[in-house]
Amino acid sequence: MNFLELTGLAAGASFASGLNLYATVAVLGLLHRYEFVTLPASLEVLANPVVLVVASALYLVEFIADKIPYVDNVWDVVHAFIRPPAAAVLVYSAFAGVPDEWRIAAGLLAGGIAIVSHGAKASTRAAVNASPEPISNWVLSVFEDALAIGLSWMAITHPAVTLAVVIVLLAFAIYLLTRLFKFLRWGIGRLRAPLT
Repeated sequence: MNFLELTGLAAGASFASGLNLYATVAVLGLLHRYEFVTLPASLEVLANPVVLVVASALYLVEFIADKIPYVDNVWDVVHAFIRPPAAAVLVYSAFAGVPDEWRIAAGLLAGGIAIVSHGAKASTRAAVNASPEPISNWVLSVFEDALAIGLSWMAITHPAVTLAVVIVLLAFAIYLLTRLFKFLRWGIGRLRAPLT
């Protein structure tokens, strides 16, 4: 893989990992295992049956947990400590053929991308859970899974396009996070108003 392809793979896998780490690992591993694509040699371990079984089983658990209001919030809080570091390790491994300083920089950027996508996902889900109906939670969950799976596929098949898509998604995620933060501050202000 050339540098642009590797960068597109790293960006797509990082953003997707922030949404659903287990789906990302399973999709990349399955695509390589069944020879739809060729992963960099350092990521071929993702196609190992043990890795595929664990990633698929955890994806199934996440698929169910993500559909249950408030359980999904607890799941997201726990995964704030799992998804970004895992994305960093994944990308660090993908950049096996480059000097260590670039590998570390790539891992740090990957963790940053994953924390932004994870933060946008987690805060959006928390906001949606405030709504009394469950359908929007399920729709959002299915959309997140589809986006993670689609980005994982695109990251390895169309890395240059994926890089552009991730830049747009990052801009949207940052915008969404700032809007949700403003909404949170407004809500806290409204709660404090009767007390003062």
